[in-house]
Amino acid sequence: MAGTVQFTKMHGAGNDYIYVNTLQNKLSDPGKAAVVWSDRHKGIGSDGLVLIGSSSVSGADFSMRIFNADGSEAMMCGNASRCVGKYLYERGLTRKTQIRLSTLSGIRVLSLDVQQEKVRQVTVDMGVPVFEDSGQFRLPQDPGLGTFVSMGNPHYVVFTDHLSRAASLGRELERHPAFPARCNIEFARIERAESIRTRVWERGSGLTMACGTGACATAVAAAITGRAGRRSSIVMDGGTLDIEWRESDGHVYMTGPADFVFDGEARLPE
Repeated sequence: MAGTVQFTKMHGAGNDYIYVNTLQNKLSDPGKAAVVWSDRHKGIGSDGLVLIGSSSVSGADFSMRIFNADGSEAMMCGNASRCVGKYLYERGLTRKTQIRLSTLSGIRVLSLDVQQEKVRQVTVDMGVPVFEDSGQFRLPQDPGLGTFVSMGNPHYVVFTDHLSRAASLGRELERHPAFPARCNIEFARIERAESIRTRVWERGSGLTMACGTGACATAVAAAITGRAGRRSSIVMDGGTLDIEWRESDGHVYMTGPADFVFDGEARLPE
């Protein structure tokens, strides 16, 4: 008989994950657990699984690992990092309001806005965006000219009026030969100077309600193509994230909410 583990479901702007505190619960096969538990009909239902743990990296307070709904491991997730910050503080694992979190994309600094012992929102230093040498390029059957931006994981941002095509084109573009390691795809439309409507196809998870790194990539792509300034509100299916690409240090800062959904106990996959 398989054992069980305690979990917490949380979401950031609708981007929902299952969180397991590995300081108290051990998972030998998190990739398999992510596949089974993420199933929205037969499992808990989520965009993936996040493991919260101690860090062996110098200078980091805690660690985060992310597994997509298909079992693949992701490098970074902005929405998940905000949820981890809220979890760590409100569950009493730290009293720090600035937390250094180790990820596969390096250490990310979380700044918690705490009011009456509750984390109202979290700002994450997402680091410096990276652009591939070719900059912008067009893919076959693409709705427009896209821009590649890495925010610790790869994103291809397309500005288009046809956001309804996000699901069909996202599935195709994620696995396009131009992206041998697959790619996250953003479909964005400028609503006004500082507001960008965006839909996200996440690598390994499909169409999601929100994506923190995707919001950052969209804001950066809008800025470098002259569509917006260095501050933007990214409006996604599940909510809005505020993004600032600071000229002073070149870092991208993401601010948004994080929410608990429920706690539970899950059976380990056999």
